[in-house]
Amino acid sequence: MTVDIVTIFPAMIEQPLTAGILGRAIERGTLDVKVRDLRDFTTDRHRVVDDVPYGGGPGMVLKPDPIFRALDAIAAERGAPLTVIMTSPQGRPFTSAEAERLSGLAHVVLLCGRYEGFDERVRERVTEELSIGDYVLTGGELPALVVLDAVARFVPGVVGDEQSVAQDTFSRGLLNHPQYTRPPEIAIGGAAASPERVLKVPEVLLSGNHAEIRKWRKREALSRTLARRPDLLAAASLDDEEVQLLRELKGASHERD
Repeated sequence: MTVDIVTIFPAMIEQPLTAGILGRAIERGTLDVKVRDLRDFTTDRHRVVDDVPYGGGPGMVLKPDPIFRALDAIAAERGAPLTVIMTSPQGRPFTSAEAERLSGLAHVVLLCGRYEGFDERVRERVTEELSIGDYVLTGGELPALVVLDAVARFVPGVVGDEQSVAQDTFSRGLLNHPQYTRPPEIAIGGAAASPERVLKVPEVLLSGNHAEIRKWRKREALSRTLARRPDLLAAASLDDEEVQLLRELKGASHERD
């Protein structure tokens, strides 16, 4: 997959791309990511990318012409057509399903906004707008990294264990079940802690009974989703066993109420 990121602060993007799963995928060539400095596409000696808004008002607006030159240069170098994504509070909510969809595209360009945003005419070159949440950030660099990270996980070869991606939170509309590792017991407050302060791994996970472990994980995922994100259940993809478990959990909840 090919990704170009256009920004006025390349260092904010370049450093995170050198580490972790993304860094290794780029090093192997599984991902081809280039960071483009928008100031390289200006024509004045001061490399100005913004100006005051017509009609007055606070802040500055990113000029359209450097962005158009950047997109033209990327198309000439990489080939067209381009899927150009603008991260914006006005965009469609970015979800796991959106990330999986975007992972099937050959080439994506991410535009990082700043200040009061883009000149409205930039939208004529934009394929789609995405929002990572209902809040305001100082710029589009962090949203671009969020989108890239989420999308990259669905690209074959980026994550070593592809089964991990398939079973992740939101993959079927459920939060993930609790996870545990060694040691099987840990005391809070030191070795002299009372038994009530010893945290243990659930016995079913130590039992070796894979059928019971599978059922426990299903129940815990459903229970956690029901308690924390019940809105997800309306569109969740559940098998017959999960439907029955959810019915039992809801029944138990009504009894407690």
